Amino acid sequence: MELRTSAGRGFAFPASGSRGTAPSPRLLSRHPADLEPIDAVHCLLILPTRSCCRRSRFSTLMTTAYNTGTPDLVDFNWDALGFQLIPTDFMYLMRCSSDGVFTKGELVPYGPIELNPAAAVLNYGQGLLEGLRAHRKEDGSILLFRPHENALRMRIGADRLCMPAPSVEQFVEAVKLTVLANKRWVPPTGKGSLYIRPQLIGSGAILGVAPAPQYTFIVFVCPVGHYFKDGLSPISLLTEEEYHRAAPGGTGDIKTIGNYASVVSAQRRAKEKGHSDVLYLDSVHNKFVEEVSSCNIFMVKDNVISTPLLTGTILPGITRKSVIGIAQSLGFQSAILQ
Repeated sequence: MELRTSAGRGFAFPASGSRGTAPSPRLLSRHPADLEPIDAVHCLLILPTRSCCRRSRFSTLMTTAYNTGTPDLVDFNWDALGFQLIPTDFMYLMRCSSDGVFTKGELVPYGPIELNPAAAVLNYGQGLLEGLRAHRKEDGSILLFRPHENALRMRIGADRLCMPAPSVEQFVEAVKLTVLANKRWVPPTGKGSLYIRPQLIGSGAILGVAPAPQYTFIVFVCPVGHYFKDGLSPISLLTEEEYHRAAPGGTGDIKTIGNYASVVSAQRRAKEKGHSDVLYLDSVHNKFVEEVSSCNIFMVKDNVISTPLLTGTILPGITRKSVIGIAQSLGFQSAILQ
């Protein structure tokens, strides 16, 4: 089996001034105080383009490519693929005890795991998750986009929650093995992707708020289509003024499991009003834009691309980092407003 690296996919942006008569857009990472509140916004999804893949300027945005030969796909209606759980064949498990050393992991059939009711993750929320995707190329090989970035982000979150974490190498290897074990579930080119969900949980039993005595690292996968039901159409976001996603000094900048259950109520209210998701404001002034329930946000106005600055309440998204890097590579002017 051949393992190689190739240039990662990019994102579509307006042409820079050097390529036409339009002025060069500027990329600004703004402090939340610089972004005015709004009742609702309509967002156009920024999508990967094949032309970006062919440009050498994106060589720093690396993907990992696995040559799997002729694809042997499951019998599935890929045109009807949405974003919901579809059980696949295998998942990956790796455990560690209080010494913080993870043992050799293994692939096991996908299914329920045994968990003590006193597990730290169930009682005190000691858990992290990650999310990334695998895409099938036309030649049958499978691409993972920047898995090392997910591994590093999990390690940062684990340090915040006093959890041992797999090394970057262990993380990437686990993802690779899980994807290859479920390669028949990777959708055909252009039909979707294989969503990858690494998890790190305090699986050991404990009574009292303290680090767990045992931890489990899990990776499972699921084929998915578009996250929003309308696919690539613009989406509507409702600005949330009652609930907040994160607060200064909290855990808004790590991908802990507790950050997600709290957004469900606001999401439901937004959808009842016909919106796709929620746009959260800061918790101090309740008027400055921060992020959406499960992603960062960019705003484009007068040829200026703006995004809230990472101040500890916003998740440092890998897509966010990639968009900024690609925009700068395309010649966008950049400035950081403190």
